Amino acid sequence: MQRGKSELIAALDQLEKGKGIRKDEVLKMIEGAVISSLRKHVGKNAVIEASIDPETAEFNANVIKTAVEAVQDPELEISLQEARRHKPDAALGEAVRLPAPATDFARIAAQTAKQVLSQKIREVERDSLYEEFKPREGQIITGSVHRLADRTIIVEMGRIEGVLPLREQIRRERYAIGQSLRAVVLRVERGHESPKLILSRADPLFLRRLLELEVPEIQDKSIEIVEIIRIPGQRAKVLLKTNDPKIDPVGACIGVRGARIRGIMGELSGERIDLIAYSENPEALIENALAPAKVSAVRLVDKTGRRAEAVVLDDQLPVALGKEGQNVSLAARLVGWAIEIKSKSQAIPDRRAEPEAARQGQELLSLDGVGPKTAEALVEAGYGDPAAVAAADVAMIAKIRGIGDKNAAKILASAKEFVEGRAASSPSHPAAGVGQEAPTSSLPAARQAAQKEKAEHTHG
Repeated sequence: MQRGKSELIAALDQLEKGKGIRKDEVLKMIEGAVISSLRKHVGKNAVIEASIDPETAEFNANVIKTAVEAVQDPELEISLQEARRHKPDAALGEAVRLPAPATDFARIAAQTAKQVLSQKIREVERDSLYEEFKPREGQIITGSVHRLADRTIIVEMGRIEGVLPLREQIRRERYAIGQSLRAVVLRVERGHESPKLILSRADPLFLRRLLELEVPEIQDKSIEIVEIIRIPGQRAKVLLKTNDPKIDPVGACIGVRGARIRGIMGELSGERIDLIAYSENPEALIENALAPAKVSAVRLVDKTGRRAEAVVLDDQLPVALGKEGQNVSLAARLVGWAIEIKSKSQAIPDRRAEPEAARQGQELLSLDGVGPKTAEALVEAGYGDPAAVAAADVAMIAKIRGIGDKNAAKILASAKEFVEGRAASSPSHPAAGVGQEAPTSSLPAARQAAQKEKAEHTHG
Protein backbone atom coordinates (compact mmCIF):
# COMPACT_ATOMS: atom_id res chain seq x y z
CA MET A 1 0.00 0.00 0.00
CA GLN A 2 1.40 3.39 -0.98
CA ARG A 3 0.29 6.85 0.11
CA GLY A 4 0.10 9.44 -2.62
CA LYS A 5 0.57 13.15 -2.18
CA SER A 6 -2.45 14.89 -0.69
CA GLU A 7 -1.84 17.77 -3.10
CA LEU A 8 -3.30 15.55 -5.85
CA ILE A 9 -6.80 15.75 -4.42
CA ALA A 10 -6.45 19.51 -3.89
CA ALA A 11 -5.36 19.92 -7.51
CA LEU A 12 -8.25 17.79 -8.74
CA ASP A 13 -10.71 19.82 -6.68
CA GLN A 14 -9.33 23.03 -8.21
CA LEU A 15 -9.56 21.64 -11.75
CA GLU A 16 -13.12 20.55 -11.14
CA LYS A 17 -14.11 24.06 -10.06
CA GLY A 18 -12.03 25.99 -12.59
CA LYS A 19 -12.27 23.87 -15.75
CA GLY A 20 -15.21 21.60 -15.01
CA ILE A 21 -13.07 18.45 -14.98
CA ARG A 22 -14.86 15.91 -12.77
CA LYS A 23 -12.60 14.49 -10.08
CA ASP A 24 -14.17 11.01 -10.10
CA GLU A 25 -13.60 10.68 -13.86
CA VAL A 26 -9.92 11.59 -13.48
CA LEU A 27 -9.47 9.12 -10.62
CA LYS A 28 -10.98 6.32 -12.70
CA MET A 29 -8.70 7.21 -15.61
CA ILE A 30 -5.68 7.13 -13.27
CA GLU A 31 -6.73 3.74 -11.89
CA GLY A 32 -7.08 2.33 -15.41
CA ALA A 33 -3.74 3.79 -16.47
CA VAL A 34 -1.98 2.40 -13.36
CA ILE A 35 -3.35 -1.07 -14.10
CA SER A 36 -2.08 -0.87 -17.72
CA SER A 37 1.36 0.26 -16.54
CA LEU A 38 1.64 -2.41 -13.83
CA ARG A 39 0.69 -5.11 -16.31
CA LYS A 40 3.94 -4.39 -18.15
CA HIS A 41 5.83 -5.40 -15.01
CA VAL A 42 3.80 -8.34 -13.71
CA GLY A 43 2.55 -9.82 -17.01
CA LYS A 44 0.15 -8.81 -19.73
CA ASN A 45 -2.39 -11.46 -18.68
CA ALA A 46 -2.21 -10.67 -14.99
CA VAL A 47 -5.37 -9.74 -13.08
CA ILE A 48 -4.78 -6.39 -11.40
CA GLU A 49 -7.03 -4.12 -9.40
CA ALA A 50 -6.19 -0.56 -8.38
CA SER A 51 -8.03 2.13 -6.45
CA ILE A 52 -7.47 5.65 -5.17
CA ASP A 53 -9.18 7.01 -2.10
CA PRO A 54 -11.03 10.18 -3.27
CA GLU A 55 -10.45 11.89 0.06
CA THR A 56 -6.88 10.99 1.01
CA ALA A 57 -5.40 10.16 -2.42
CA GLU A 58 -4.22 6.83 -1.02
CA PHE A 59 -3.25 4.44 -3.83
CA ASN A 60 -3.86 0.74 -3.50
CA ALA A 61 -3.02 -1.91 -6.12
CA ASN A 62 -3.13 -5.70 -5.97
CA VAL A 63 -2.29 -8.56 -8.26
CA ILE A 64 -4.84 -11.38 -8.03
CA LYS A 65 -3.66 -14.99 -8.44
CA THR A 66 -5.22 -18.40 -7.88
CA ALA A 67 -3.68 -20.77 -5.28
CA VAL A 68 -2.71 -24.13 -6.86
CA GLU A 69 -0.60 -27.18 -5.98
CA ALA A 70 1.68 -26.85 -9.03
CA VAL A 71 2.06 -23.52 -10.84
CA GLN A 72 1.73 -23.72 -14.64
CA ASP A 73 1.00 -20.01 -15.40
CA PRO A 74 2.98 -17.69 -13.08
CA GLU A 75 1.00 -14.64 -14.21
CA LEU A 76 -2.29 -16.10 -13.03
CA GLU A 77 -1.33 -18.77 -10.49
CA ILE A 78 0.55 -19.01 -7.18
CA SER A 79 1.57 -22.05 -5.19
CA LEU A 80 -0.49 -22.78 -2.12
CA GLN A 81 2.62 -22.51 0.06
CA GLU A 82 3.44 -19.03 -1.30
CA ALA A 83 -0.19 -17.95 -1.04
CA ARG A 84 -0.27 -18.80 2.67
CA ARG A 85 2.60 -16.41 3.29
CA HIS A 86 0.23 -13.61 2.34
CA LYS A 87 -2.93 -15.22 3.62
CA PRO A 88 -2.44 -17.99 6.21
CA ASP A 89 -5.85 -19.58 5.65
CA ALA A 90 -5.62 -19.65 1.85
CA ALA A 91 -7.14 -22.74 0.24
CA LEU A 92 -6.63 -24.41 -3.12
CA GLY A 93 -8.47 -22.61 -5.92
CA GLU A 94 -8.89 -19.45 -3.88
CA ALA A 95 -8.12 -16.03 -5.42
CA VAL A 96 -5.40 -14.39 -3.38
CA ARG A 97 -4.67 -10.65 -3.50
CA LEU A 98 -0.99 -9.86 -3.56
CA PRO A 99 0.30 -6.28 -3.09
CA ALA A 100 1.76 -4.75 -6.22
CA PRO A 101 5.60 -4.54 -6.25
CA ALA A 102 6.36 -1.59 -3.95
CA THR A 103 9.40 -0.42 -5.89
CA ASP A 104 7.41 -0.04 -9.13
CA PHE A 105 4.04 1.08 -7.83
CA ALA A 106 4.92 4.49 -6.37
CA ARG A 107 6.82 5.59 -9.46
CA ILE A 108 4.19 4.26 -11.87
CA ALA A 109 1.31 5.84 -9.94
CA ALA A 110 2.97 9.26 -9.87
CA GLN A 111 3.90 9.23 -13.57
CA THR A 112 0.49 7.94 -14.57
CA ALA A 113 -1.39 10.53 -12.56
CA LYS A 114 0.63 13.31 -14.23
CA GLN A 115 0.06 11.93 -17.73
CA VAL A 116 -3.67 11.40 -17.20
CA LEU A 117 -4.11 14.89 -15.82
CA SER A 118 -2.26 16.44 -18.77
CA GLN A 119 -4.34 14.42 -21.24
CA LYS A 120 -7.60 15.30 -19.53
CA ILE A 121 -6.73 18.98 -19.39
CA ARG A 122 -5.93 18.97 -23.12
CA GLU A 123 -9.24 17.25 -23.88
CA VAL A 124 -11.18 19.75 -21.79
CA GLU A 125 -9.41 22.71 -23.38
CA ARG A 126 -10.04 21.25 -26.82
CA ASP A 127 -13.74 20.77 -26.07
CA SER A 128 -13.92 24.23 -24.52
CA LEU A 129 -12.41 25.84 -27.64
CA TYR A 130 -14.75 23.86 -29.86
CA GLU A 131 -17.80 24.99 -27.89
CA GLU A 132 -16.52 28.58 -27.94
CA PHE A 133 -15.97 28.76 -31.71
CA LYS A 134 -18.75 26.48 -32.97
CA PRO A 135 -21.37 29.28 -32.68
CA ARG A 136 -19.10 31.47 -34.86
CA GLU A 137 -19.75 29.41 -37.97
CA GLY A 138 -20.94 31.77 -40.68
CA GLN A 139 -19.29 34.81 -39.08
CA ILE A 140 -16.36 36.89 -40.30
CA ILE A 141 -13.18 36.46 -38.28
CA THR A 142 -9.84 38.29 -38.45
CA GLY A 143 -6.39 36.76 -38.04
CA SER A 144 -2.87 36.93 -39.41
CA VAL A 145 -1.10 34.65 -41.85
CA HIS A 146 1.01 32.30 -39.68
CA ARG A 147 2.52 29.99 -42.27
CA LEU A 148 1.99 28.48 -45.73
CA ALA A 149 1.51 24.71 -45.98
CA ASP A 150 1.78 23.88 -49.67
CA ARG A 151 -0.92 26.21 -51.02
CA THR A 152 -3.00 26.17 -47.84
CA ILE A 153 -2.88 29.27 -45.62
CA ILE A 154 -2.63 28.72 -41.85
CA VAL A 155 -4.13 31.71 -40.04
CA GLU A 156 -3.22 32.54 -36.43
CA MET A 157 -6.20 33.57 -34.29
CA GLY A 158 -4.84 33.57 -30.75
CA ARG A 159 -5.68 30.30 -29.04
CA ILE A 160 -6.80 28.62 -32.25
CA GLU A 161 -5.68 28.29 -35.85
CA GLY A 162 -7.71 28.70 -38.99
CA VAL A 163 -7.18 26.95 -42.30
CA LEU A 164 -7.80 28.68 -45.64
CA PRO A 165 -7.71 25.93 -48.30
CA LEU A 166 -6.76 26.73 -51.89
CA ARG A 167 -10.34 26.23 -53.11
CA GLU A 168 -11.56 28.89 -50.65
CA GLN A 169 -8.99 31.51 -51.66
CA ILE A 170 -9.42 34.32 -54.18
CA ARG A 171 -7.04 33.10 -56.87
CA ARG A 172 -5.55 36.46 -57.76
CA GLU A 173 -4.55 37.18 -54.13
CA ARG A 174 -1.08 36.55 -52.71
CA TYR A 175 -0.45 36.27 -48.97
CA ALA A 176 2.62 37.16 -46.86
CA ILE A 177 3.57 35.92 -43.38
CA GLY A 178 2.12 38.26 -40.76
CA GLN A 179 -0.41 39.78 -43.18
CA SER A 180 -3.82 40.56 -41.65
CA LEU A 181 -6.61 38.51 -43.20
CA ARG A 182 -10.40 38.46 -42.93
CA ALA A 183 -12.50 35.43 -43.86
CA VAL A 184 -15.80 33.78 -43.05
CA VAL A 185 -15.87 30.65 -40.86
CA LEU A 186 -17.44 27.90 -42.99
CA ARG A 187 -17.29 25.24 -40.26
CA VAL A 188 -15.52 24.24 -37.05
CA GLU A 189 -13.94 20.77 -36.85
CA ARG A 190 -12.86 19.12 -33.58
CA GLY A 191 -9.50 17.80 -34.76
CA HIS A 192 -7.28 15.35 -32.85
CA GLU A 193 -5.24 17.85 -30.89
CA SER A 194 -7.29 21.06 -31.12
CA PRO A 195 -10.31 22.41 -33.01
CA LYS A 196 -9.76 23.72 -36.52
CA LEU A 197 -11.57 26.55 -38.27
CA ILE A 198 -12.19 26.08 -42.01
CA LEU A 199 -12.17 29.56 -43.53
CA SER A 200 -13.25 31.00 -46.89
CA ARG A 201 -12.87 34.20 -48.84
CA ALA A 202 -14.36 32.73 -52.04
CA ASP A 203 -17.74 31.56 -50.73
CA PRO A 204 -20.81 33.77 -51.47
CA LEU A 205 -21.40 33.80 -47.70
CA PHE A 206 -18.29 35.99 -47.27
CA LEU A 207 -19.75 38.66 -49.59
CA ARG A 208 -23.12 38.36 -47.83
CA ARG A 209 -21.51 39.02 -44.43
CA LEU A 210 -19.51 41.97 -45.79
CA LEU A 211 -22.72 43.54 -47.12
CA GLU A 212 -24.44 42.98 -43.78
CA LEU A 213 -21.59 44.71 -41.95
CA GLU A 214 -21.46 47.63 -44.38
CA VAL A 215 -25.17 48.29 -45.03
CA PRO A 216 -27.35 49.06 -41.96
CA GLU A 217 -30.53 48.56 -44.00
CA ILE A 218 -29.59 44.91 -44.46
CA GLN A 219 -28.91 44.51 -40.74
CA ASP A 220 -32.37 45.86 -39.80
CA LYS A 221 -34.06 43.70 -42.48
CA SER A 222 -35.28 46.66 -44.54
CA ILE A 223 -33.32 45.15 -47.43
CA GLU A 224 -33.11 41.41 -48.03
CA ILE A 225 -30.35 39.61 -49.93
CA VAL A 226 -32.22 37.08 -52.08
CA GLU A 227 -29.24 35.45 -53.82
CA ILE A 228 -25.53 35.89 -54.47
CA ILE A 229 -23.59 34.35 -57.35
CA ARG A 230 -19.81 34.84 -57.56
CA ILE A 231 -16.77 34.19 -59.65
CA PRO A 232 -14.34 34.99 -56.79
CA GLY A 233 -12.05 37.92 -57.47
CA GLN A 234 -13.65 38.65 -60.85
CA ARG A 235 -17.38 39.30 -60.76
CA ALA A 236 -20.45 38.86 -58.58
CA LYS A 237 -24.17 39.54 -58.87
CA VAL A 238 -26.28 40.26 -55.78
CA LEU A 239 -30.08 40.06 -55.98
CA LEU A 240 -31.67 42.55 -53.56
CA LYS A 241 -35.26 42.88 -52.38
CA THR A 242 -36.64 45.79 -50.38
CA ASN A 243 -39.14 45.29 -47.58
CA ASP A 244 -39.69 49.04 -47.35
CA PRO A 245 -41.05 50.69 -50.53
CA LYS A 246 -39.35 53.95 -49.53
CA ILE A 247 -35.88 52.37 -49.75
CA ASP A 248 -34.03 51.79 -53.00
CA PRO A 249 -32.09 48.55 -52.31
CA VAL A 250 -29.47 49.15 -55.00
CA GLY A 251 -28.82 52.76 -54.01
CA ALA A 252 -28.59 51.88 -50.31
CA CYS A 253 -25.92 49.25 -50.99
CA ILE A 254 -23.94 51.55 -53.26
CA GLY A 255 -23.86 54.30 -50.65
CA VAL A 256 -23.05 57.99 -51.03
CA ARG A 257 -20.69 58.32 -53.99
CA GLY A 258 -20.25 54.55 -53.97
CA ALA A 259 -18.55 54.53 -50.56
CA ARG A 260 -20.18 51.34 -49.28
CA ILE A 261 -19.73 49.15 -52.32
CA ARG A 262 -16.19 50.41 -52.99
CA GLY A 263 -15.08 49.29 -49.53
CA ILE A 264 -16.43 45.79 -50.16
CA MET A 265 -14.87 45.58 -53.62
CA GLY A 266 -11.55 46.61 -52.08
CA GLU A 267 -11.78 43.78 -49.54
CA LEU A 268 -12.40 41.36 -52.44
CA SER A 269 -9.35 42.52 -54.44
CA GLY A 270 -11.39 44.60 -56.89
CA GLU A 271 -14.08 42.02 -57.59
CA ARG A 272 -16.80 43.70 -59.65
CA ILE A 273 -20.21 43.57 -57.97
CA ASP A 274 -23.49 44.03 -59.88
CA LEU A 275 -26.39 44.96 -57.58
CA ILE A 276 -29.70 43.71 -59.02
CA ALA A 277 -33.19 44.80 -57.95
CA TYR A 278 -35.59 41.88 -57.45
CA SER A 279 -38.88 41.72 -59.38
CA GLU A 280 -41.77 39.28 -59.33
CA ASN A 281 -42.07 39.75 -63.09
CA PRO A 282 -39.72 37.27 -64.84
CA GLU A 283 -39.12 39.54 -67.83
CA ALA A 284 -38.17 42.49 -65.61
CA LEU A 285 -36.04 40.26 -63.37
CA ILE A 286 -34.07 38.92 -66.36
CA GLU A 287 -33.64 42.42 -67.76
CA ASN A 288 -32.30 43.65 -64.39
CA ALA A 289 -30.01 40.64 -63.99
CA LEU A 290 -28.25 41.37 -67.29
CA ALA A 291 -27.07 44.78 -66.01
CA PRO A 292 -25.06 46.74 -66.94
CA ALA A 293 -26.29 45.78 -70.41
CA LYS A 294 -29.32 47.71 -71.71
CA VAL A 295 -31.93 45.16 -72.76
CA SER A 296 -34.44 46.08 -75.48
CA ALA A 297 -36.83 43.17 -74.95
CA VAL A 298 -37.18 39.87 -73.08
CA ARG A 299 -39.28 36.98 -74.36
CA LEU A 300 -40.11 33.90 -72.30
CA VAL A 301 -39.60 31.14 -74.86
CA ASP A 302 -40.53 28.23 -72.58
CA LYS A 303 -42.00 29.00 -69.17
CA THR A 304 -42.07 25.37 -68.11
CA GLY A 305 -38.45 24.78 -69.09
CA ARG A 306 -37.53 28.29 -67.88
CA ARG A 307 -35.89 29.39 -71.14
CA ALA A 308 -35.82 33.03 -72.14
CA GLU A 309 -34.50 35.19 -74.97
CA ALA A 310 -33.13 38.69 -74.42
CA VAL A 311 -32.70 41.13 -77.30
CA VAL A 312 -30.17 43.96 -77.08
CA LEU A 313 -28.86 46.59 -79.45
CA ASP A 314 -25.88 45.43 -81.48
CA ASP A 315 -23.43 47.59 -79.53
CA GLN A 316 -24.75 46.14 -76.25
CA LEU A 317 -24.15 42.51 -77.23
CA PRO A 318 -20.57 42.32 -75.82
CA VAL A 319 -21.76 43.96 -72.58
CA ALA A 320 -24.67 41.54 -72.22
CA LEU A 321 -22.43 38.52 -72.76
CA GLY A 322 -19.54 39.83 -70.67
CA LYS A 323 -15.93 38.67 -70.60
CA GLU A 324 -15.86 34.96 -71.47
CA GLY A 325 -19.66 34.95 -71.13
CA GLN A 326 -19.48 35.80 -67.42
CA ASN A 327 -22.33 38.34 -67.39
CA VAL A 328 -24.99 36.18 -69.00
CA SER A 329 -23.77 33.09 -67.11
CA LEU A 330 -24.02 34.79 -63.71
CA ALA A 331 -27.38 36.33 -64.63
CA ALA A 332 -28.81 32.93 -65.64
CA ARG A 333 -27.62 31.34 -62.37
CA LEU A 334 -28.98 34.28 -60.38
CA VAL A 335 -32.54 34.14 -61.75
CA GLY A 336 -32.75 30.42 -62.53
CA TRP A 337 -33.55 30.86 -66.24
CA ALA A 338 -31.55 29.78 -69.28
CA ILE A 339 -30.97 33.02 -71.15
CA GLU A 340 -30.13 33.33 -74.85
CA ILE A 341 -28.76 36.72 -75.88
CA LYS A 342 -29.52 38.06 -79.36
CA SER A 343 -28.67 41.36 -80.98
CA LYS A 344 -31.45 43.18 -82.82
CA SER A 345 -29.88 42.30 -86.16
CA GLN A 346 -29.92 38.63 -85.18
CA ALA A 347 -33.48 38.77 -83.89
CA ILE A 348 -34.69 40.54 -87.09
CA PRO A 349 -32.24 39.38 -89.78
CA ASP A 350 -33.96 40.97 -92.83
CA ARG A 351 -35.82 44.20 -92.23
CA ARG A 352 -36.88 44.30 -95.93
CA ALA A 353 -39.33 41.53 -95.12
CA GLU A 354 -41.08 43.69 -92.52
CA PRO A 355 -43.47 45.53 -94.93
CA GLU A 356 -44.48 42.23 -96.52
CA ALA A 357 -44.99 40.62 -93.11
CA ALA A 358 -47.06 43.61 -91.97
CA ARG A 359 -49.20 43.40 -95.15
CA GLN A 360 -49.80 39.69 -94.63
CA GLY A 361 -50.73 40.31 -91.01
CA GLN A 362 -53.29 42.93 -92.04
CA GLU A 363 -54.72 40.54 -94.62
CA LEU A 364 -55.19 37.84 -91.95
CA LEU A 365 -56.94 40.37 -89.70
CA SER A 366 -59.39 41.11 -92.52
CA LEU A 367 -60.71 37.53 -92.42
CA ASP A 368 -63.90 36.72 -90.51
CA GLY A 369 -63.18 35.29 -87.05
CA VAL A 370 -59.55 36.44 -86.94
CA GLY A 371 -58.36 38.86 -84.24
CA PRO A 372 -54.79 39.81 -83.26
CA LYS A 373 -54.23 36.70 -81.10
CA THR A 374 -55.70 34.37 -83.71
CA ALA A 375 -53.58 35.99 -86.41
CA GLU A 376 -50.47 35.47 -84.25
CA ALA A 377 -51.42 31.81 -83.71
CA LEU A 378 -51.93 31.30 -87.46
CA VAL A 379 -48.52 32.80 -88.24
CA GLU A 380 -46.83 30.64 -85.58
CA ALA A 381 -48.49 27.58 -87.16
CA GLY A 382 -47.12 28.50 -90.58
CA TYR A 383 -50.20 30.15 -92.10
CA GLY A 384 -48.76 33.59 -92.77
CA ASP A 385 -51.35 34.84 -95.27
CA PRO A 386 -54.94 34.11 -96.45
CA ALA A 387 -53.66 32.02 -99.38
CA ALA A 388 -51.92 29.62 -97.01
CA VAL A 389 -55.07 29.38 -94.87
CA ALA A 390 -57.26 28.77 -97.94
CA ALA A 391 -55.00 25.88 -99.01
CA ALA A 392 -55.61 24.07 -95.69
CA ASP A 393 -58.67 22.20 -94.51
CA VAL A 394 -60.95 22.72 -91.52
CA ALA A 395 -59.31 19.98 -89.44
CA MET A 396 -55.85 21.50 -89.82
CA ILE A 397 -57.00 25.01 -88.90
CA ALA A 398 -59.06 23.73 -85.95
CA LYS A 399 -55.95 22.24 -84.34
CA ILE A 400 -54.29 25.66 -84.01
CA ARG A 401 -54.22 27.21 -80.54
CA GLY A 402 -57.41 29.15 -79.76
CA ILE A 403 -59.33 28.02 -82.86
CA GLY A 404 -62.17 25.51 -82.68
CA ASP A 405 -64.02 23.60 -85.40
CA LYS A 406 -66.74 26.25 -85.77
CA ASN A 407 -64.34 29.19 -86.05
CA ALA A 408 -62.02 27.18 -88.31
CA ALA A 409 -64.82 26.70 -90.86
CA LYS A 410 -65.61 30.43 -90.77
CA ILE A 411 -61.94 31.43 -91.19
CA LEU A 412 -61.41 28.94 -94.04
CA ALA A 413 -64.49 30.15 -95.96
CA SER A 414 -63.43 33.76 -95.50
CA ALA A 415 -59.89 32.97 -96.66
CA LYS A 416 -61.15 31.27 -99.81
CA GLU A 417 -63.47 34.20 -100.52
CA PHE A 418 -60.55 36.62 -100.05
CA VAL A 419 -58.27 34.66 -102.39
CA GLU A 420 -60.92 34.16 -105.08
CA GLY A 421 -61.93 37.81 -104.92
CA ARG A 422 -58.34 38.91 -105.35
CA ALA A 423 -57.85 36.48 -108.24
CA ALA A 424 -60.96 37.71 -110.03
CA SER A 425 -59.81 41.31 -109.84
CA SER A 426 -56.37 40.51 -111.33
CA PRO A 427 -56.07 39.27 -114.99
CA SER A 428 -52.63 37.85 -114.32
CA HIS A 429 -53.96 35.46 -111.67
CA PRO A 430 -56.31 32.60 -112.59
CA ALA A 431 -59.44 31.96 -110.57
CA ALA A 432 -57.81 28.96 -108.89
CA GLY A 433 -55.22 31.14 -107.18
CA VAL A 434 -54.49 28.62 -104.45
CA GLY A 435 -53.65 25.70 -106.72
CA GLN A 436 -57.15 24.23 -106.63
CA GLU A 437 -59.96 24.01 -109.19
CA ALA A 438 -62.09 27.12 -109.50
CA PRO A 439 -65.29 26.88 -107.47
CA THR A 440 -68.55 26.31 -109.39
CA SER A 441 -70.30 29.16 -107.64
CA SER A 442 -68.97 32.70 -108.07
CA LEU A 443 -68.37 34.89 -105.01
CA PRO A 444 -69.86 38.41 -105.00
CA ALA A 445 -66.63 40.14 -106.09
CA ALA A 446 -66.05 37.68 -108.93
CA ARG A 447 -69.72 37.92 -110.07
CA GLN A 448 -69.55 41.73 -110.21
CA ALA A 449 -66.39 41.61 -112.29
CA ALA A 450 -67.96 39.15 -114.78
CA GLN A 451 -71.16 41.26 -115.16
CA LYS A 452 -69.09 44.40 -115.84
CA GLU A 453 -67.07 42.61 -118.52
CA LYS A 454 -70.28 41.34 -120.20
CA ALA A 455 -71.83 44.88 -120.29
CA GLU A 456 -68.74 46.33 -121.90
CA HIS A 457 -68.83 43.59 -124.55
CA THR A 458 -72.50 44.28 -125.36
CA HIS A 459 -71.85 48.01 -125.88
CA GLY A 460 -68.94 47.16 -128.13
